[in-house]
Amino acid sequence: MPNIVAFGASSSKNSINRKLAHFAASQISDADIHLLDLNDFEMPIYSTDREKEGIPNKAHEFKAALQQSDGIIISFAEHNGAYTTAFKNIFDWISRLEKPIWCGRPMFLLATSTGARGAKTVLELAHLRLSRDNPSIPAFSLPSYNENFTEDKGITNETLLQEFKIALAEFVAQL
Repeated sequence: MPNIVAFGASSSKNSINRKLAHFAASQISDADIHLLDLNDFEMPIYSTDREKEGIPNKAHEFKAALQQSDGIIISFAEHNGAYTTAFKNIFDWISRLEKPIWCGRPMFLLATSTGARGAKTVLELAHLRLSRDNPSIPAFSLPSYNENFTEDKGITNETLLQEFKIALAEFVAQL
């Protein structure tokens, strides 16, 4: 039974990316899903000065969740074409702990938004950065979330669902 860590890279309490990440994890047969909420890992904004004072316990807790996983699913919210501050800050803190940053685990990167591009800009940015450590990370963007996703059915557009399933199968094959 694979242990999957999944989270929406957003601090929104009603994050559509958290919902998409959870949906993706729930599509893996017999998976033990650990859904993280970035709000549980709020820390001071990273700086080298703050690092000299010590790495926050919450960074160690987040990293421990990654270490205990067999795979990681992240769905990125897009803020002005980039990562959310909440995600970037956690990323900065855990990058100061042992390498590799994402513990060498297989990853599946997602993004969604209510717009027609489906947060593709941040997904491309995330894929470019995270694939340095793992060149074979599958990715999927869900455009127009409100038209293509429901909480009870998941992805409702058949073409997009097939694209998602292909990317998910790539991730599962790496577990």
